[in-house]
This record gives sequence, C-alpha cells and structure tokens, in this order.
Amino acid sequence: MASGTPAASRIVGLLRLVVAALVLASITTQVVDESIHNDFVAKEYFSYFTIQSSLINVVILALSGLVVWRRERESTLLGVFRASVVSYAVVTAVVYNVLLRGLPDEGYIGIQWPNEIIHVWAPLFLFVDWMLSPSRPVLRLRDVRIVIIYPVAWLAFTLVRGTIDGWFPYPFLQPNGPDGWGGVIVYVLGIAAFIIAIALGLIAVSRARWANTDRLWASRRN
Repeated sequence: MASGTPAASRIVGLLRLVVAALVLASITTQVVDESIHNDFVAKEYFSYFTIQSSLINVVILALSGLVVWRRERESTLLGVFRASVVSYAVVTAVVYNVLLRGLPDEGYIGIQWPNEIIHVWAPLFLFVDWMLSPSRPVLRLRDVRIVIIYPVAWLAFTLVRGTIDGWFPYPFLQPNGPDGWGGVIVYVLGIAAFIIAIALGLIAVSRARWANTDRLWASRRN
C-alpha cells in the first residue's frame, strides 16, 4: 500500500491521467488538422522523436497515474520508465525552445496549442511530478543504461533512414548542412550527454534522503 493521504494520491493520479489525455489529444489534433489540409505524412510525422516520446509519455503517465490512484507501491521498473520519459521530455523542451522554435515552417502551419502542450507544458509537468511526488522508487545509477536505449535506437534508425531516402526530422541531423557530419556528431554527442546528465540527476533525486520522506514507497535494490 502506498503512503500519503487518499486524497493526495487521488489528486496526483488524476493529474497524471489528465496530462496523458491532454498529450494524446494534442497529437490527435495535429494529425486531424494536418490531414484535413492535406499536409499529413504518417511516416514522417511519427518519425519525430518528440511524437514518439510523447506517445510513450501517454502510456507511462496513464499507467503511473492508475498506480498512484490505487495507492499501490510504484515498482522499480516503472520508476526507471518514469525517469526515462522525464529525461526525454526535458530534452525535447530544451532542444525545441533553444534550437527549433522560430524556424520557418515548411508547408502548412497548423494549430499551435498542441505544440505548446507537447514541447512546454507536458515536459514541465513531468519534471515537477518527479521532483515532488513521494512515489519514486530508489533507483540505481546503472539504471541510466535503460534510459538511453530508446534514444540510441531512434538515432540509429533515423540516420540510416535519412542516409537512404534523404529525409531527416531535424535540421541539426542533416549531414548535408553547412557543418556536415562533423556538426551532426557534435549535436548528437551533446544531446546524448544532456540526456544522461538529466537521467543521473533524476536518479540522484530518487536516492536522496531529503527526497524520500516515506520509504514504504521505495523498492530499493541492493
């Protein structure tokens, strides 16, 4: 049984479910809007890291929301998955707002509120939820290996596909840009280091005594 008052657990669980629904609604809105205006290309849209990781967010938010709602203990595996999606979300927010926001759009410029949900508000919620929620299990530093599996797989697929058909989802991954492959490697290494640093920070929070007021929530592994 999870700790905390039933009301507090229900509120946290409900917030996670609401954000999961909001992210899913954002993606659905974009798909419908672009389809109506003949600008939707499924194989490209669903190749973006932001979209794929947002769909993962929906699953993990919904699952963890139900766990908290039922006041059950959060498993270590679920904790690792939560740390993973928080890492991806923070990177998504930073990369979008630092590197991509304001760049001219090609083709149809659709409804904008889904972009803000996916790139700003959902990442912010995930980060705050991790920092404040007492349901975090205590993770191990080597759990960071699980966090990086998806980004590495996505990057490998994206670069191979782009080399074959010439389409890359983000400008900084285009080897035919002004900086060539050297620029791509720098960006990739920088973002990879950023993901690992965030994940290690989240794991450190899970292990800190001040962040674990109730050890009944934790599923520590020695």
